[in-house]
Amino acid sequence: MKTKTDTKKGTRLLRSPLKLVIKGFIIGALIMTVTHTPLQAQDTYTRPSWWFGVAGGANLNYYQGTTQVLNADITVPAAFRHGNGLGLYLGPLLEYHRPDSRWGFMLQAGYDGRMGEWDEITKPCDNCPVNLDTDLSYIAIEPSLRLAPFKSNFYLFAGPRLAFNYNKSFTYSQGVNPNYPELESPEDVNADFSEINKMIISMQVGAGLDIPLSSQSKQTQWMFSPYVSFHPYYGQDPRSIQTWTLTTIRVGATIKFGRGSEVVKPAEEVRPLPAVVVAENDVKFTVNSPANIPVERRVRETFPVLNYIFFNVGSAEIPDRYVLLSKDQVKDFKEDRLEVFKPKRLPGRSAREMIVYYNVINILGDRMGQYPSAKITLSGSTLEGSSNGKEMAESVKKYLVNVFGINANRITTDGKMKPRLASEPIGRTTELKTLREEDNRVTIWSESPEILMVYETGPNVPLKPVDILVVETAPLESFVTFLVDDAEKTFTSWSLDIADNKGKVQKYGPFTGNNRSISGKSILGNLPDGNFKATMIGTTKRGMTIKKEASFSMKLWTPSVDEQAMRYSVIYEFDEPEVTPTYVKYLTEVVTPKIPNGGKVILSGFTDNIGDAAFNKRLSLKRANDVKAIIEKSLAKAGRGDVTFVVHSFGEDENSSPYENNFPEERFYNRTVLIDIIPR
Repeated sequence: MKTKTDTKKGTRLLRSPLKLVIKGFIIGALIMTVTHTPLQAQDTYTRPSWWFGVAGGANLNYYQGTTQVLNADITVPAAFRHGNGLGLYLGPLLEYHRPDSRWGFMLQAGYDGRMGEWDEITKPCDNCPVNLDTDLSYIAIEPSLRLAPFKSNFYLFAGPRLAFNYNKSFTYSQGVNPNYPELESPEDVNADFSEINKMIISMQVGAGLDIPLSSQSKQTQWMFSPYVSFHPYYGQDPRSIQTWTLTTIRVGATIKFGRGSEVVKPAEEVRPLPAVVVAENDVKFTVNSPANIPVERRVRETFPVLNYIFFNVGSAEIPDRYVLLSKDQVKDFKEDRLEVFKPKRLPGRSAREMIVYYNVINILGDRMGQYPSAKITLSGSTLEGSSNGKEMAESVKKYLVNVFGINANRITTDGKMKPRLASEPIGRTTELKTLREEDNRVTIWSESPEILMVYETGPNVPLKPVDILVVETAPLESFVTFLVDDAEKTFTSWSLDIADNKGKVQKYGPFTGNNRSISGKSILGNLPDGNFKATMIGTTKRGMTIKKEASFSMKLWTPSVDEQAMRYSVIYEFDEPEVTPTYVKYLTEVVTPKIPNGGKVILSGFTDNIGDAAFNKRLSLKRANDVKAIIEKSLAKAGRGDVTFVVHSFGEDENSSPYENNFPEERFYNRTVLIDIIPR
């Protein structure tokens, strides 16, 4: 037997539904006030519209009404009328609300504990105390409309509650007459209530506050949301007999996450010269024409050399587009005379630079000859299997041993299905054939800094760059820029007619972006200067034609022969907007110190032609601004603020991209930012 300890009246949680409501809202408000710490962030992504997570809380339950008949076997001598208790709520959460909207939708479903204990009563016959408590609980489904009245993080919600009974047990305890404490109390009775409603339909109203846990610089964002809700007794009769009613205040919080959309920012392009503008109500057409147009500039370019040799699918022979020497030619091979050793098939654009790359195996052999202690690993990769990959690597090894006379013990080979840095990312379903061609390659890696870039060694580091001297024609600052405001929204395409003062017309286009840069030399031809009229011809999305005109003048100016610029470049991995740590050191320790006082840095971002053109345009801008941020940070550490930056983003535009996209190596080199350093 056990003795039931009397419950003191002063220990009850609350004494009325009104006090319960007030206290619950006060607790909820305190939680919201104490925990709310806004995060300052750069808006790289929007706030998500869809949120997923889990909700938890404490149910403060208040009982009223008459409860005397417990089940068919138990009817207590006197009715229980008041009670209260604390229960657990826990379940998954789904929310939808647009960041710029007041209205939204919420759905919660989970375990809903409505347990409690009635106030103690005494049996009228013998003055014995009697107690009753219950573990009443439900599986509840709670859809709600969500309202943010101020379009802020504070919100209200209301909706129905569908609850399915999960537990209907009770414990009935009888004490002894306090005048006869020596008596033993009867055993507690543990049973189930009868006539419990299997499903009830009620309602809820509440308020909450969204507190960001992560900034909008991350695509996946987390939110913590304390809330308080009121569940009135309307519709919440637990039983179909008697008058027991249930009122609940829930105080809790949710933890949830969602994925934001990328904030597309306008291209950050510096146009230092005044513009000639023709503006009308519907479309504004602008021409930026530089006053002086350099046509030739000697450029000393530090050209990165990829540590990859790309093979044709299904073949283990070195492709004939690479320069392969005979033993007699090795003695004449020099890195500074690569133009002598041209590939059989020379690309159409930036041929000078591609001559460097197509000599990659010869550069490797020459460096290994100069540094006898250097060792390398050749890792072949192909989806045809690791044995085929190793066969590709052995082809390169055989060439180095037989032609350059490299000791075979200095070269290790292996084979894989995929390279360590694959172009084909996991989960991608488009353009797989092209990406798999890029993964069909032999990777060169080494622990010898004489062969690779001096800052790092390993399988993901390019070879040491090669310096070449070229004559640049039509540098970017000599281009004439034509801008059409909101062209992407207004037109399906637009084109240009450029007429000189003799009536000769040159046609350019069609274009789809908001701006287009055209070489000044292309417009002038052999003329030293000229006056022109540009006509923009746009086709709207409704099929209408709009024409706008602007006049501009140009003058051809040739710089002095002593002017020399420097060009560097960095290469990005597929779809990546940030450079590897190797290139961060390269930009900080090599490129930045070469920028003269008062110099200009022109950054031109590019991509390959894989994927959506609009996405690639944004990606190329991110890459150019990534390089700009690294250089600016390095300059700031040196206490310098004298450098002017010009940023261009070309995306995959085939008229501007440095290389073609026919072969994997050309696509790799198009994933780049060119860095032109111009003296004051």
